[in-house]
Amino acid sequence: MAKHISARVKEGVLNAASKSFSLSAATDTSGRRISLAEFGVRGSWRIIQTAVAVYPRAVKWLLQRRQPTPAELRELFESLGATYIKFGQFIASSPSIFPKEYVDEFQHCLDQTPSLPFNKIRHIVEQDLGRPLSAYFSEFDESALASASIAQVHAAKLVTGEDVVVKVQKPGVQAILTTDMNAVYLLIRLFELILPNTDKDAVAGLVEEMYQSMIDECDFVKEAGNLQQFRQFLSDSHNDVVMAPKPYTHASGAKVLTMERFYGVALTNEVAMVKEGIDPASSLFNALNTWFASLTQCPFFHADLHSGNLMIMPGGKVGFIDFGMVGRIQPEAWQAIFSLFMAMSEQNYRLMAESMISVGVTRDKVDVHALTVDIQSLFDGLNALDPQRVLEDRQGEGINALLSELGDIAKKYGIRFPRAFTMLLKQFLYFDRYMEMLAPGVDMFQDERVNFYLN
Repeated sequence: MAKHISARVKEGVLNAASKSFSLSAATDTSGRRISLAEFGVRGSWRIIQTAVAVYPRAVKWLLQRRQPTPAELRELFESLGATYIKFGQFIASSPSIFPKEYVDEFQHCLDQTPSLPFNKIRHIVEQDLGRPLSAYFSEFDESALASASIAQVHAAKLVTGEDVVVKVQKPGVQAILTTDMNAVYLLIRLFELILPNTDKDAVAGLVEEMYQSMIDECDFVKEAGNLQQFRQFLSDSHNDVVMAPKPYTHASGAKVLTMERFYGVALTNEVAMVKEGIDPASSLFNALNTWFASLTQCPFFHADLHSGNLMIMPGGKVGFIDFGMVGRIQPEAWQAIFSLFMAMSEQNYRLMAESMISVGVTRDKVDVHALTVDIQSLFDGLNALDPQRVLEDRQGEGINALLSELGDIAKKYGIRFPRAFTMLLKQFLYFDRYMEMLAPGVDMFQDERVNFYLN
């Protein structure tokens, strides 16, 4: 028996390593082929960097016999770089999974991470564009407007006079992401092989999706194309209540993206909007309806609508920014997903079960009746704890917790939701939060101001 297990583990590790390194032997954002040898050198150096950052802190916490504080953990993640900052962003946007103090602390990972010095930024821009900074910009602010895991943003002015922001990719980001995610992938594969009763490919598949999502964000040429397509969608649909920044492709490259600068406030800044005579609820509905329209009328949908990426402009127009992370979904899939959300709102358990099967990817035939019974049992238990409908609970136990429980039930029946569904769900949770802040008491599924664009 031990021999069989050993052989199985060995085979699994070799397969996992082969697949993992196949991720590494890719192209960087400039299209240059990255060799395995190059990644081997980078990977070894990355492991040393990680150990140097983690070891002294871990020893300190062990000696003091305590867990790290939220601030200490956030500082460690920031010191480890892009991949772990991305993990921090996941914590910041998952209040149903992580304690409030950690969610609050990791908000700093959204756009307040340490920035690079200007001399490095100048070098990256000039190397990527092939000419001196002055050939494109008459002004270039040396201090970053914002700094996140993959890039930082600087205010500038083109030589032709337009106010712009310049998004500059931090050096070595793709190599770091690939090395870190390969290590995580291999570890997860090992645990799946060693531990019994684990859902094969479930977590590893999530890591692969996260990796692809991160790599997509490193492709600034693709992001510029996304901006152009979204602006075309707005034009074709005669949408005059939403804006997206114009990309200046002559001053952009693989690691530099120059865009029109927007002056506005975050969607969640209700005080500033009211002061300017802007109706916060109206702006929210404009953003929501535009996003719904993009699901069927645009080649993609914006998949990272945290409050920093929705700006309210003077006059009330909504600015959609940062198109590095987008998702794609077929219209028929959107119909099924909408049915799932509607069924949840109405607590229609049979429709919920049927929609989950339609949306998800299943390996075996699913017993719809048994799934319906399990879903009803979940709702009965939650409703017994709270006399109000579970979806009306906005104190952290509502839709986030409910969807997590539904996810567990889906796993029980071998249902795996595709990446597009996960990305779509995240945006629904964002809008759910904004609705409670700016239009409390409104039922998203019943309000006549909301158009789901299902036809």
